[in-house]
Amino acid sequence: MSLTLRTDVTATDTGGGMVLLDQRGGRYWQLNPAGATVLRLLLDGRSPQEVAERLARDSSVAAERALSDVRTLVDALSEARLVVAS
Repeated sequence: MSLTLRTDVTATDTGGGMVLLDQRGGRYWQLNPAGATVLRLLLDGRSPQEVAERLARDSSVAAERALSDVRTLVDALSEARLVVAS
């Protein structure tokens, strides 16, 4: 799976994570530091499985939970039409 931001969405790093601006409707979406890390890794071409493995390795989260969380974030971003998965 490859993930990209839609052309009308901009991402800006903040001290507390990342903000996504949907320029079509002027809505902002705020990601906490963990969500921002997940999105950056996915946008860099890593698979959800690879991202989950890294999260599990770097924190006290179980691999299964990390993968579920990554998939939940991807689903939410896709539903909000902020990213395109292919």
